Amino acid sequence: MTHHAPHEQEIRAAAAHFGRRRFLTATGAAAALAFATNLPGTGAAYAAAADARKITENPFTLGVASGDPLPGSVVLWTRLAPRPYEPGNGMPAAGVTVRWEVAHDERFQKLAGQGRAEAHPEFNHSVHIEPTGLAPDRVYYYRFRAGDWISPTGRTRTAPARGARLTDLKLGAVSCQAYHDGYFTAYKHLAQEDLDVVFHLGDYLYEYPVTAVGGARNYTDRTLPARFHRETVTLEDYRLRYALYKSDPDLQAAHAAHPFIVTWDDHEVENNYASDISEDHLPAAEFLARRAAAYRAYWENQPLRSPQRPKGADAQLYRRVQYGQLAQFDILDTRQYRSDQAYGDGWHAPGPQSQDPARTLTGATQERWLTDGWRASTARWNVLPQQVTFSERRNATGADHQVSMDSWDGYPASRERVLAGAEAAGADNLVVLTGDVHVHYAFDIKRDFKDPDSRTAGVEFVTTSIASGKDGAERPADWATYMAANPHMKYYNGRRGYLTVTLDQDTASGDYRTVSAVTTPGAPVTTAASFVSEAGAPGLNSA
Repeated sequence: MTHHAPHEQEIRAAAAHFGRRRFLTATGAAAALAFATNLPGTGAAYAAAADARKITENPFTLGVASGDPLPGSVVLWTRLAPRPYEPGNGMPAAGVTVRWEVAHDERFQKLAGQGRAEAHPEFNHSVHIEPTGLAPDRVYYYRFRAGDWISPTGRTRTAPARGARLTDLKLGAVSCQAYHDGYFTAYKHLAQEDLDVVFHLGDYLYEYPVTAVGGARNYTDRTLPARFHRETVTLEDYRLRYALYKSDPDLQAAHAAHPFIVTWDDHEVENNYASDISEDHLPAAEFLARRAAAYRAYWENQPLRSPQRPKGADAQLYRRVQYGQLAQFDILDTRQYRSDQAYGDGWHAPGPQSQDPARTLTGATQERWLTDGWRASTARWNVLPQQVTFSERRNATGADHQVSMDSWDGYPASRERVLAGAEAAGADNLVVLTGDVHVHYAFDIKRDFKDPDSRTAGVEFVTTSIASGKDGAERPADWATYMAANPHMKYYNGRRGYLTVTLDQDTASGDYRTVSAVTTPGAPVTTAASFVSEAGAPGLNSA
C-alpha cells in the first residue's frame, strides 16, 4: 500500500503565514514543517546522543505497551518521561539509547530477543521496537532499560500462523476514555481478563480541558498543572495530554497485560472533524497543521508499526491483521477520508443531502481495499473493528424519525457499498466492532434496514465508553424509544465498561461488561448481558 502525503504543500503554505492564533506561532510553523522533514537520521535534524546513565529520575512513568501482533513479531512501546507533566518530559534534547528484552518467562531467564534502540527527541523519546523471529501464538514478556532504570514488565502475545486452525480466540474491545469524566476502572478489570488481543476503537484521548482536580475524578490528593486546563492544539499540548492519560495506573495495567490494536476516531484531533474540515470550519491548512500535530503525537504514544507513522497531516491507519484461519480483522479509519457530515452534523431526518451516492465515510481507496480484502479472505470470521455506529439507529418510531449524521446513517450509500461488497465477496460471517457512542448496543445488521424481514448480513457489537459520559445509567431515558424504533437492536445499556468477544468455529459470542460507577474509583465489574451469533446463520440471540 503506497503512502502519500497529499497535504504537505498546504501545510508548508500555511506555515508561511502563521502567527494569528496561539498555535500558529513561528514555533508552530517550524513544527508543522518538521512533520514532513525533521525525522531522526535525516542529517541536521538528528540530535546528539545523551548518556542514559545521567537520568536521575525514573523515566518509565508512562509504562509499556505492545501491539499489532504478527505471527513472528509484535510492536513493543515505551516513552521516556521522568517528568511527564512538563514540556520536554524532563528529558534532554538529545537521543538516548534504550535496551529492550523479550523473554519466554517473567523472570527473563530465557530470552527470545534483545537489542538497542534510540529514543529520539523528535519523537518525544518514544521507542517502537519491532522484534522478529518470535514464535506464533505465543505469550512473551518484555521490558526496557535506560541507564540503571528498568521499566515495568509487559506481557504480550504474537498472532497465530497464517494457516493455523484455531479452536477459539478471545478479544477485548474498548473506546472513549475521557480522563476528565471519570476513573479508568474498567481497564483495571480488563487487565485481569484472559484475552488474545484488545481493539481500541477510538477516542483514546480527548482534546477538552482538564481541571486541576481532574474533572469528575475530583482529586483531593493532587493538583494537575494549569497547562492541562485548555484545549489541545499544538504538538506540545497533545504530547502532554498523552502523558496525563498514560500516567493512569489502570490504563498502564491494561497495556502491560495485552497487545492492543488501535485506531482513532475524532477526539484524538477534535470533535467530529471530517477529513480536512474542522468542527469550527477553520481554514483547511490551519486545521491540517493541528491534525498533523495530533497524528504525530498519536503515533508517538501508540504501539504502531513504521508504516503507520504519519507524514505531515496524513497517516495510513487502516490495515489488516490475520488470526490464523479463524479471523481476519480489517481495521478501519472512518475520520481521515470522510465527506463532511450532511445537514451541518447532529441528528437529522434522512434526505437528499445525506443520501447522495457520492458521499463516503471511508474514502474510495479504503473502501476498495476493504472489499478486495474480503474477496481474498479465507477466514471463518470477517471482523471489522471501526469507530461509528454501523447499523441504522432511529430516534423515533414514526416516519419523522432522525438519525445521526456522524455515523454510517449519515452515509447510507457508503454503507450500502460495503454491505454489497461483503455479499459479493461471500464474506458471510461478518462481525462489526464499534465504539464512539458511550453505550453498549447489540445489533443484527439487516441487508436492507427499511425492511425488517430482509436478510441479516452480520452482527454488530458496540462497546460503551471506558469513562466518557461519567457514570451513565443501565437504561438511559431514550431506552424504550430506541428499542421500539429499531427492531434489529437487541440490547442497549448506558453504563461504562468494555466488551469481550469469543470467536470459535461455530459461534461469535459477546459479553457486555459494565462497572457501576467511574466518578468514584474501585467499582466492581459485572457481565450485564451476553449474546451469541452462529456461523452461517447470523443474528444475535441472548446467551
